[in-house]
Amino acid sequence: MDNLTAKSEATYAAIINAALDMAAAEGIGKLSLGELAKRTGISKSGVFSRVGSLEALQTAVLDEFDRRFVTAVFVPTLELPRGLPRLNAQITNWLTRASGPGLDSSCLYIAGAFEFDDQTGPVRDRIEQGTQAWRASLRKTILQAVEAGHLRPDTDPEQLVHEIYSLVVGLVHDTRLLRDGQAGKRALRAWNRLISTYRSLNAEA
Repeated sequence: MDNLTAKSEATYAAIINAALDMAAAEGIGKLSLGELAKRTGISKSGVFSRVGSLEALQTAVLDEFDRRFVTAVFVPTLELPRGLPRLNAQITNWLTRASGPGLDSSCLYIAGAFEFDDQTGPVRDRIEQGTQAWRASLRKTILQAVEAGHLRPDTDPEQLVHEIYSLVVGLVHDTRLLRDGQAGKRALRAWNRLISTYRSLNAEA
């Protein structure tokens, strides 16, 4: 990689990092090329030449959020056995991340759902697509837990996914709006109580 390419990639990464911080603090709908230029010290034309349109920037920010989310929540669980051990680790990682300090606890999908739920267009579609992809991953892990005998055979994956999402949305609300420092611990207790109702009688405690 030559120096010019490396510099260009570093500049692009700096733009996306700044945009992600801005979206986490203010909402993805509040992103603007002009404000991003001010925050990065790069000209507006320089920002535009690297990210293109505002819509392209929003998509790139969601892509980077996905990458960080998968790295923090999903990847560490792949070394665990399929089924309940992996599912439990994914949800624990997710709850821990969502209750963490600063902007790292922000979820662009949950916040974006409230920003764009009544709108139409590519950004709303991208938020829905990302949400559905994670829900599909959860359903797959839940089904593997059923197949492994860890969860009851009558487990409804869609219902459990709904309950998990409801738990996470409540956690984000209490962590970010109410600034409840105990919300993470409460959410973990709620998850343990929830999953115990689905656990197979033959599964190990």
